[in-house]
Amino acid sequence: MEALASLNPPFQSLPYFSSTPRTSFPTSRVYISNRNPFFTFSVRAQMGSTEGSASITSYTEPVEEVLKIKEWEVGMFQNEVAASQGIRIRRRPPTGPPLHYVGPFEFRLQNDGNTPRNILEEIVWNKDVEVAKLKERKPLIALKRAIDNAPPARDFIGALKAANERTGLPGLIAEVKKASPSRGILREDFNPVEIAQAYQKGGAACLSVLTDEKYFKGSFENLELIRNAGVKCPLLCKEFIIDAWQLYYARSKGSDAVLLIAAVLPDLDIKYMVKICKLLGLSALVEVHDEREFDRVLGIEGIELIGINNRNLETFELDISITKKLLEGERRKIIQEKNITIVGESGLFTPSDIAYVQEAGVKAVLVGESIVKQSDPGKGISNLFGKDVS
Repeated sequence: MEALASLNPPFQSLPYFSSTPRTSFPTSRVYISNRNPFFTFSVRAQMGSTEGSASITSYTEPVEEVLKIKEWEVGMFQNEVAASQGIRIRRRPPTGPPLHYVGPFEFRLQNDGNTPRNILEEIVWNKDVEVAKLKERKPLIALKRAIDNAPPARDFIGALKAANERTGLPGLIAEVKKASPSRGILREDFNPVEIAQAYQKGGAACLSVLTDEKYFKGSFENLELIRNAGVKCPLLCKEFIIDAWQLYYARSKGSDAVLLIAAVLPDLDIKYMVKICKLLGLSALVEVHDEREFDRVLGIEGIELIGINNRNLETFELDISITKKLLEGERRKIIQEKNITIVGESGLFTPSDIAYVQEAGVKAVLVGESIVKQSDPGKGISNLFGKDVS
């Protein structure tokens, strides 16, 4: 590896791209081997005989492939950007993809960094691979055509506010959820349409539909089935979103709102995705679970809906006092000034739980486990609030 140490200028990871066509790259960069099945980038690196620098002597790959490589290389820094904002969830394994990491020599670093540190990180890494495959099968142009032909999105936030005004209680987002990593299977006889219809009859303002298949046994098919069954409640696509493409996909499947998780997404991603949501007519429920995330999100323009998750997303431990803690002091004033609707999430099982978070300042709640497990989910809503809210 002495040749690596002798490279001059210093080893860098991002190739330079300008508007002027180039036939070669600057020396001492990262290149992808032609044996790499992920990108098949055909180049040949050789060591210079006088200065010890690496140069490219052949380059034949189309521009599209170069851009794919640049996208991956930029992506390598997402973890560093996220960490600077207190985000501990890494977007993808630090040492891959691609399968081979190439300087002048081909090798791949193998270390414990490629092991997810918690369940949320595992979910995100799996989602990164899943979305990459879906994007190949469903290009953005096809999704845009589907959206152009779809009915307009329904007013998710408006439905929550109307329910709050009508009942004097937080508007309910009832979750259509078969399973979770922490609780396992919640309901064996799971019929998403029947559950959604029972929720609507029981007084739910909106519905949340789990679409993650591997960890929550959900699907986008469930989302489509509920929408096509004539359920009038606005629908939240409950998905782990890491790519703007997923917003278009969710809208094309009938969603009226999407979930954005601050524990996963840096500020720039949230700003960008919120703007796309507005263009598509989607509401964005931005989820936080600690003070730093809340302050980050409050500083982003255009946020209208913030969910406070009482569940630690890394350990899955529950503590509903988190909602009260985060809504104290200056934050409550900012929320009122910006007219932001706060949603309480997780750990809500009884009327006293609802009263506790309502007193703290929430105007809506997202509840799944405590009502989906009931034999009649509609009556589960009455038990949750201590009264009939239909």
